[in-house]
Amino acid sequence: MINNIIPLKIAGVGYCIPETVVTNDDLTKLYDTSDEWIYTRTGIKERRLVSGNESAVDLGYKAAERALEKSGLKVEDIDMVICASSAPPELYPAIACRIQAHMGIPNDVPAFDITAACSGLIYAMSIARGFIASGMYKSILLVATDNNSRLLNWEDRSASILFGDGAGAMVVTASDDGVDDIISIDIRANGSIGDLIKLPLAGKNCPLVEANDEQPQFIEMNGKEVYKFVARTLPQYVEEMIEKAGMKAEEIDYLIPHQANLRIIQAVQERLGYSDEKVVTNIKYYGNTSAASIPLAMAESVEQGKVKLGSTAILCGFGAGMTWGGAIVRLREGIC
Repeated sequence: MINNIIPLKIAGVGYCIPETVVTNDDLTKLYDTSDEWIYTRTGIKERRLVSGNESAVDLGYKAAERALEKSGLKVEDIDMVICASSAPPELYPAIACRIQAHMGIPNDVPAFDITAACSGLIYAMSIARGFIASGMYKSILLVATDNNSRLLNWEDRSASILFGDGAGAMVVTASDDGVDDIISIDIRANGSIGDLIKLPLAGKNCPLVEANDEQPQFIEMNGKEVYKFVARTLPQYVEEMIEKAGMKAEEIDYLIPHQANLRIIQAVQERLGYSDEKVVTNIKYYGNTSAASIPLAMAESVEQGKVKLGSTAILCGFGAGMTWGGAIVRLREGIC
């Protein structure tokens, strides 16, 4: 083990959601469904969706501003921007570059996007930890933001009932007291089952070559198989992660999971033996906000006082790829 690793501090968190609310009852105008049918299968009652020209960039920018304000840092203190997104409004420029420019972060600072779908925040934290631990960078802005609703087929009931739009952000910096706020972190992937969730890009080959098979640019998901994979993998994975960190489930104050399906969250909760008070859920009001899901749930629950600071939490998620990951973190006073 390297002894001179620089520890990381979670300095501030923030979130942003669109104003427009679409309820389950509203969706009955699009196809044959009901509030009861959706809620009993997913735990979702409503979701927030971008409207007009609003996009993941706008949501991410507002979440980032709030996280930076809570951190006590200034824009000139940020020396890297990493953005995680499953459903960006454009492939390039990167959302991270858009946010860098919008916030006025010095334009020689590196900014880039990563795609790990709903596990994106955990992946971004792992990358940031490596950069800070090595001393290459000191203060990094992490943004997870998605406008899923713009990339859904609204004639496909199975997928469109699940998703919402939102953003969450986190400022991480070199710890000034020697305490590492990331107690443990782990990221994984299994590309052999990647087709369970995918978002093809539309496009045609050059007319001088053989034509390709064109695909519609919509989120496609095999919901049944995704549920089976996650229900089989995630509860045990979280339990093993806690054990590998040398901890016991009861030593962790809160579970803050990816908000994809209430039944999956409950399966992890039961495995750990946690009461409802220890488990953060907001899927009922926001649906699955993909990469934004975990930081949004964390920042909102801290802001509302549902998660007390000076505590520990386990963050865990899974997404297209298939990817999954978890982090056991310290939540200090003053981050929100």
